[in-house]
Amino acid sequence: LTEYIKTLEQLIAEAVLPLPARVRLLYDKAADSEMLRWILDAINNIIQISPNKCRRNEKAARKLHHLQRMVYRKRYRIERTFAWLKNSRRLQVRHEYHPQIYKSFWIVGILFTMGQKL
Repeated sequence: LTEYIKTLEQLIAEAVLPLPARVRLLYDKAADSEMLRWILDAINNIIQISPNKCRRNEKAARKLHHLQRMVYRKRYRIERTFAWLKNSRRLQVRHEYHPQIYKSFWIVGILFTMGQKL
């Protein structure tokens, strides 16, 4: 965990743009820990938004606030959109040599995905 935290500190230090105060970091359940939350808060006042872990004790367990739930829903939509796009056979592996043709397949995939989900 300490190596992981050092890597996080280096990434934040080498950021191209300075991070504004109270940045929200969307994170998975898998890497959620109180120690990581404290360190992110100490480094640059970063708020970690991750859903509740079922194995955590009742004291440490946190429910997402209303605003955090709204932000997390946006993350879910983006991840699912990429998963739906990856279902297209042409987009799983890049078969095309020219990037313009590959980009056009992505656009067609987006149109089909939007048509199916609406």
